[in-house]
Amino acid sequence: MTLVDVHDLVKHYAGERSWFGLGRPRAPVRAVDGVSFTIAAGRTLGLVGESGSGKTTLGRTMLRLQEPTSGTVLFDDNDVFALDAARLRGLRRRMQIVFQDPYGSLNPRMTVEDTLREPLEIHGLKGAVAALLDEVGLDAAFAKRYPHELSGGQRQRVGIARALSVEPQFIVCDEPVSALDVSVQAQVLNLLADLQGKRRLTYLFIAHDLAVVRHIADDVAVMYLGKIVERAPAAEIYTQPRHPYTRALLSAVPEPTPHATKQRILLPGDIPSPAHPPSGCPFHPRCPHPRKNERCRTEPPPLRTITPGHDAACHYAEEPM
Repeated sequence: MTLVDVHDLVKHYAGERSWFGLGRPRAPVRAVDGVSFTIAAGRTLGLVGESGSGKTTLGRTMLRLQEPTSGTVLFDDNDVFALDAARLRGLRRRMQIVFQDPYGSLNPRMTVEDTLREPLEIHGLKGAVAALLDEVGLDAAFAKRYPHELSGGQRQRVGIARALSVEPQFIVCDEPVSALDVSVQAQVLNLLADLQGKRRLTYLFIAHDLAVVRHIADDVAVMYLGKIVERAPAAEIYTQPRHPYTRALLSAVPEPTPHATKQRILLPGDIPSPAHPPSGCPFHPRCPHPRKNERCRTEPPPLRTITPGHDAACHYAEEPM
C-alpha cells in the first residue's frame, strides 16, 4: 500500500535583487524541479546525491517545513499542502524528521527529558521518557543531561527518540549518520532498521553515500540538480546502474578489500548552480558517456522506464558505457 505519493514537486527560491534592492531580480534557485515518486508503507526509499542536489530541500518541503512552489504530496491520501494549520498539526504526529546535525537540532538549554517531553505535551500524549531512551539504546540516567554532555552518537539517538515520541508512521532521515564516526554510523543504521521492523515505520533516507544507503534502503532514487535521474530497487541499482551519474557515485564507494582494484569515474568540475542549470540534460557538462553529443546539450531526457521498475533519465540508458 502506498503511504507517501509525491507528484511533480517543485521548490524554487526567488532570486535576490542586486545592490541595495535595485536592478532586475536574479534567476530563481531551482532547488527541487519536478520530482515524483511513491513510498510503500513499511519500506525505505534511499535518496542519494551530491551536496547541492536538492535532497534536504525535498525532504523538508514534503513535510511542509517549507512551503512548495507547486506540486502535491499525498500522505495516506491526505493532501499535505491543502491542509489548514489545525489539520496539519494533527498530521505532523504521523510525519517526523531526524536532522543531520545532532547538536544543532537539540536545544542546548533543555535537558534530554525536557526535549522528549515537549512533543508529548504539544500533542497531548502520555509517554515514558525512560522507555523512549531504552528503545534507542540509552540509559535512563541520560534524561538529566544536556546536549553538550553527550557524544555525537548519543545526541543523534536522542533526536531519533524525539521523532519516535509521537508514534509516527513516516520519518524523513536527513543524512542522520553523516556527522558520525564510521563505527557509530553502523550502530545508528542498525538501530533505525530495528525500529522499522518493530514499529513498522516508513523511511525516506537521505544520504550522499551509496554505501550507507545500501544497508537500509529497499529502493533507491538518485538526485542531481533538483531532479531524479535514476530510480530502481536497491539490489538492481547497485548491480545494473543505468545513468552515468549513478555509475560515477558507485565507483567512489570504497572497497573493503585492501588490494582490490576498481576503475574510478572522475567527474570534472562541481555540480552546477541550481540558479543557472545547463540546457538539455543537466548532467551533460560532467557526463563521461562516450555517446554524449548535441542531443544531450539541447534535449532534456525524460525519466523513463528502462526495465520494469527501473527508470532513468538518460538518452543512452540502454547502452553500456
